[in-house]
Amino acid sequence: MPTSIITTDDLRDFKLELLDDIKKILTNQSQGRLKKYLKSSEVMDLLQISPGTLQNLRLNGTLPYTKVGGILFYDSEEIQKVLNDNRVHHGLNS
Repeated sequence: MPTSIITTDDLRDFKLELLDDIKKILTNQSQGRLKKYLKSSEVMDLLQISPGTLQNLRLNGTLPYTKVGGILFYDSEEIQKVLNDNRVHHGLNS
């Protein structure tokens, strides 16, 4: 098996590429650019919820979903709508 030597220049280049990729991801998230449809694992990561909580949100009708085959998909715009509709404003005089 051939060996390849990694130099400090290689590591620096890798670091710069990795930082660029992370910046792109963070920029897309901060600009609200999500994929149109998210899988369950992506929704759980996005909302920081457990599989059981996601299931409860599906079953009680809070979070709409589409099932294709055995895979559940969630519309990212619907997730944002649910979050906006359930926003709690404290200390506002109405």
